[in-house]
Amino acid sequence: MLILISDAFDKSLPDKLSVFGEVTDDTGRLAEADVILVRSKTKCTKEYIDQAKKCRLIIRGGVGMDNIDRAYCEAKGIIAVNTPRSSAIAVAEMAFAFMLSTASRICFYDRTMKEGEWAKKTKRSELCGKTLTLLGYGNIPRQVAIRAKAFGMNVQAYDPYVKEAENATMIADLGEAVRGADYISMHLPYTPETDKLLDAALIAKMEKCPVIVNTGRGKTVDEQAVADALNSGKIAWYCADVYSTEPPVKGENPLLDCGNVTLSPHVGANSNENLIRIGQEVYDTIDRLVKEGRI
Repeated sequence: MLILISDAFDKSLPDKLSVFGEVTDDTGRLAEADVILVRSKTKCTKEYIDQAKKCRLIIRGGVGMDNIDRAYCEAKGIIAVNTPRSSAIAVAEMAFAFMLSTASRICFYDRTMKEGEWAKKTKRSELCGKTLTLLGYGNIPRQVAIRAKAFGMNVQAYDPYVKEAENATMIADLGEAVRGADYISMHLPYTPETDKLLDAALIAKMEKCPVIVNTGRGKTVDEQAVADALNSGKIAWYCADVYSTEPPVKGENPLLDCGNVTLSPHVGANSNENLIRIGQEVYDTIDRLVKEGRI
């Protein structure tokens, strides 16, 4: 068995996977690979999959699967899976870091201090007592909810596929879910159903001036609508780790020209601890499928 590691994983992974066969990061050997490991960089399109003539398994290290043509994999008899549990803590902490830094105005204080300004009269705010709406309620937002509860936030969530939640009040209507939110944290997969879910019409239903955090998928947001809302004061702040096109390009993505934004380069899942967890889940997946005789 040849295992191709196409993207960045923990450096200990090749040795760990060597019990199953040869491990390589030489993408020129794509046609020989039985198993392909990707993260978000490699796009497993039809053309890519057709080049992987021996492939029986593609594992996406992380949560989203929108960079893999799963329907085509199924048609070709290729198993395509992700590692859904491993990234929950890392991304949840990233989302919460955005909220904390915004409430405490960390970026503003840091910048003004370095510019020689003593902005002591500029007040912070607290997360305690604020209403947090989670859009999506999978593994990651469940971890966000636990942390938000510990900070004394009122937590509610919208997810048409989840009816009850231990740490959040489920709201059946999307507009109602965002109406009274002080903070909105987005954790949605990218599907036709969620394409530009956060648009001008949804923003218009927000009665407060919320902080919006997106650590899910960039294409679930109409970025021009968000930029317009930031400029008009309808949204207080926008924090993003994901974008409609990555990396975002100055002059093409309007968020790069906005004030009141905190942006990071899609690093929510890139903690050292998470890369180790991803590697273990990859190992467990291959081990299980080998024992089942499926690869």
